[in-house]
Amino acid sequence: MSAEETTDERASILLVDDMEDNLIALEAVLGSLNEPLVRARSGEEAMKALLRQRFAVVLLDIRMPGMDGFETAANIKRLDQTKDVPIIFLTGTDADAGYAFRGYATGAADYLTKPFDPWVLRAKVTVFLDLHRKNQQLERLLAQEHVHAARIGTRLAALEKQLATQDPPNVPDLRRQVGELQHLVARVAGTRAP
Repeated sequence: MSAEETTDERASILLVDDMEDNLIALEAVLGSLNEPLVRARSGEEAMKALLRQRFAVVLLDIRMPGMDGFETAANIKRLDQTKDVPIIFLTGTDADAGYAFRGYATGAADYLTKPFDPWVLRAKVTVFLDLHRKNQQLERLLAQEHVHAARIGTRLAALEKQLATQDPPNVPDLRRQVGELQHLVARVAGTRAP
């Protein structure tokens, strides 16, 4: 496994809260996951971080000065680059009952009230980390399939050109090339096998 692949396997988590104590608590709960934890103290900082790197999940406080959690979530979901990043909203127990509905309507994947159960939060974040890794794996497999398909297309075009220009065709050479194409097709089919 290359260093680049190892780095890709790391699934960063964005922690967004204006209160230092809340960020420290989140880091304490999620530190055992051994994934990069990135802090943002405002919605604006969160958006900058999201545009700089990919995140597996965003833990987003609702009540923040300036751009609140709802506005931040709306901005995250509006951009093509960030629209698929799952958001877990975090808010105090004294929050309006309509916050949960508004959070889901804004695009939240989940919603927790503070103080949250550390085990529940860690379990929910772990699910999103696993989904992120599986999506990355699918992206790599799809990229490999595109490379193989391009190779097959190039080889077929060369074979067609050879058939069009050779009279009579060189049968042993054609058989060899068809065999190579069959091998390439079999490799592509093998990447799809469960």
